[in-house]
Amino acid sequence: MGILEGKKILVTGVTLNTSIAYSVARIAQQEGAEIVVSNFGRGMGLTRRVVKKLDPVPEVLDLNVTDAEQLAALPGQLRELGFDHLDGVVHSIAYAHPERALGGAFLTTEWDDVAMAVQTSAYSLQSLTMAVRELLGRGSSIVGLTFDATVSWPSYDWMGVAKAALESTNRYLARYLGPDGIRSNLVAAGPVDTIAKKAIPGASSFNDIWDGRAPLGWDASDATPVGKAVVALLSDWFPATTGTMVHVDGGLHSTGA
Repeated sequence: MGILEGKKILVTGVTLNTSIAYSVARIAQQEGAEIVVSNFGRGMGLTRRVVKKLDPVPEVLDLNVTDAEQLAALPGQLRELGFDHLDGVVHSIAYAHPERALGGAFLTTEWDDVAMAVQTSAYSLQSLTMAVRELLGRGSSIVGLTFDATVSWPSYDWMGVAKAALESTNRYLARYLGPDGIRSNLVAAGPVDTIAKKAIPGASSFNDIWDGRAPLGWDASDATPVGKAVVALLSDWFPATTGTMVHVDGGLHSTGA
């Protein structure tokens, strides 16, 4: 038996098979979970193609987490697919405009672009969780993905600010959902060569930073270590862990410059 045997998990943000969310979906299935995945808009076709590599092929939901109507409809859609409850939710969603909010544009970014980054990348952890709140019971686990926002990073700019908001949101979800036995945690990943990373101007410098400083080394082409950590947090093996951030970055967070 796998550590997610019999559990029902929603995995958002699945794109290419290089994505962290895809790695989570693959490993969760290997560990016995029944999963449903989501993307939205033009990315749906890409997601439907890539999940054909999974066995069994999961259902794909069209879910824009900034759309209140879609969030309201989500519990009904899940029930139609046989998900009468959820044991876990994976939040792998982030966006900031590449030219206007990233790549050194921090001092000139206007509020509309900041608001979009924060709503999509941080507030959505709360809005997605509350959208499926009625399906979550004692022992359920929310797991999100971050890129350690306790420091500033080259080119990351307003996404770094949004991730800081995400990390705080996680702590408050843990505070308010804990009495109901629902956990909320984040995994702070090292740089993984995903579509999202490639959209960040200058993000290739992250690989250079990790090559020189990560004590365990780091393979940016392999999301498996991150996926394993997410799956572990979804499981019952961390029953008293909530409101925290687990680093899966080859140990770089522990090193100085």
